[in-house]
Amino acid sequence: MIGTTLDRPVADRAAVDEYLDRWFTERLDRAIGHGHDYVLLWQAARDGAAGGKRIRPALVLEAHTAFAGVGSVEAVRLAAAFELLHTAFLMHDDVIDHDLVRRGEPNVAGRFALEGLARGLSSTRANELGEASAILAGDLLLSGAHRVVAGLDAPVGVRELLLGILDECVFLAAAGEHADVGQSGGAPGEGDILAMIEHKTASYSFSAPLQAGAVLGGAPAGAVLELGEIGRHLGVAFQLRDDVLGVFGAAAVTGKSVIGDLREGKETLLIAYAREHSTWGSVAADFGRPELDEAGAARLRGVIESSGARDRVERLIDERCADAIAAVDRARLPRRLTASLTATARRCVERAR
Repeated sequence: MIGTTLDRPVADRAAVDEYLDRWFTERLDRAIGHGHDYVLLWQAARDGAAGGKRIRPALVLEAHTAFAGVGSVEAVRLAAAFELLHTAFLMHDDVIDHDLVRRGEPNVAGRFALEGLARGLSSTRANELGEASAILAGDLLLSGAHRVVAGLDAPVGVRELLLGILDECVFLAAAGEHADVGQSGGAPGEGDILAMIEHKTASYSFSAPLQAGAVLGGAPAGAVLELGEIGRHLGVAFQLRDDVLGVFGAAAVTGKSVIGDLREGKETLLIAYAREHSTWGSVAADFGRPELDEAGAARLRGVIESSGARDRVERLIDERCADAIAAVDRARLPRRLTASLTATARRCVERAR
């Protein structure tokens, strides 16, 4: 968790989890009669939505309560819709990255690939089955997120605003994901990488949940716009911190590999800055090498560190967090939301170093 805004009471998360459990149970019941494999697909989708930090629902609920004064069933549903959206993006992202595991367990693609192998399919056909299944599961959850928002018990104008926010964040996230894939194997500059992060991560992970919760809570239009700006700064800082942890973090603390990004050849700001240094050539062949081992990763880390790239990214994280705090100070937000967003920004700087 990264701060007060995300440290919502257990009851809030329990309510979101309870709604998602009911939502998936209804879909699983509908899937019966459409074939055993389709039931398995919905079970895999349900399991893919389990766990996680529930960051986006927490932001929805925090913004809504700050403006509405109290929580509501509709806010929980809206929060759950953003979790469905997030899960859908993860499923599609796993296909794009050819990943078969998430959080230490087979993901949707991995489960169906294993199922295919058990049925006697070749490894190629089994992987194709897995990827097709993950794409379809993600599509179902994307559609489900929109359906949940469209069905909220709220004035028509509010629902239209919420659907517009959801549509825009999907639009931007797709642009960011496409840019991310296009940057792979290239040498994108700072501006390209930051634009990609704003689109791919900041839009749907921070700006949209904050804005949606505020709209449902009755916030004025000016405050909704201000939350979009705040969310962009928070989202960039959050992703940059993740990129640093993906190379220099401790797997036991972060729960993710600290060699995967280097092995994958992920074009982050760390790499963009390191490329500018004369020593990059000594390790360039190791970056993105599928067989990269810990010794090779250590050499890459050494060059990234000595080139000053890590320090430059740390300074940029500090700057974006300072920008977020300044934007919070300028904004006309309820006191509790001002305090929690400021705390969230500060925790983005400190998170699991």
